[in-house]
Amino acid sequence: MRGPEIITRNQRMKVNMDREGLPFNAERNMSYNSRRAQELSKWAEEKGKGDEIHDALFRAYFEQARDIGDPAVLAEIAARCEVSGWPGAADEKRVAALEASMRGLGISAVPTFIFERRLGVSGAHPPESLAAAMREALT
Repeated sequence: MRGPEIITRNQRMKVNMDREGLPFNAERNMSYNSRRAQELSKWAEEKGKGDEIHDALFRAYFEQARDIGDPAVLAEIAARCEVSGWPGAADEKRVAALEASMRGLGISAVPTFIFERRLGVSGAHPPESLAAAMREALT
């Protein structure tokens, strides 16, 4: 008798990304610290470059398997997206406060979905799982 097949987080992400037609490099570590990437995102949003930075970070992380916590990677992304002032002008305290407030709500992973301010689901899940969580939150 064979037990249930164990699927890694990377394998689950690959299945979900393939389903949506999005590229994903499953042969890598997904545990990079993203705080500096969040700081870059906030800075870029204030400069009107949020979309460009978000797209570049997405590609670097999911497609290219790059460490988005590495200052050199982030500096390269900022330069390519023409976001000036990085990293010297980053608001580390504001991002740290936002991160602390999210952890206070029990959010420790992305994506996190909160339904009816009652039920939270963290991580990538298929649509059926999210629909079930929505129904549960309504009861």
